[in-house]
Amino acid sequence: MRGTILLSHGSDSSPEATKVSALAALAEARDWRTQRPDYREDDARGHAGSVAPRLARLNAAIADCKAPPILVGSSMGAFVSAVASLEHPVAGLFLLATPEAIPGVETALDVRQDVPTLLIHGWRDEVCPLDGVYSFAARRQLPLLVLDDDHRLGSSLPAIERQFALFLDTLA
Repeated sequence: MRGTILLSHGSDSSPEATKVSALAALAEARDWRTQRPDYREDDARGHAGSVAPRLARLNAAIADCKAPPILVGSSMGAFVSAVASLEHPVAGLFLLATPEAIPGVETALDVRQDVPTLLIHGWRDEVCPLDGVYSFAARRQLPLLVLDDDHRLGSSLPAIERQFALFLDTLA
């Protein structure tokens, strides 16, 4: 095994969600161990109310890893992955449809500069407008791939999988 990848689903989703399932399968085929925390119970608390319990759940999963994991997340899962990376050593961040902030939560999106990070977002994201993550990526000088898609990035899965494979190759 190469290491561990923790894949965090978005709000109102599940560990079996399309994107995290596809990325987990790709990683496992490349000899990575994957885990997908289940945040559904946390999400019942609403967006702002779910951040702290999601973060606690992800922090516990990171603490169980023998080496710094790669964190992958979609939407709320991306936000929590980024925040967790500030508290723990991580090998990389692969973040999809990332909100710059969560209304009602004081913590804003941030990442450590020494963590390899790739942001992927849709031009037509109606939930997390592109402007916020674009400004964040520009301030941090992070790579940002913008695809012709909406928040779910459903029609972009093949492109996301290709980018994830390249991302893993750079970290292997």
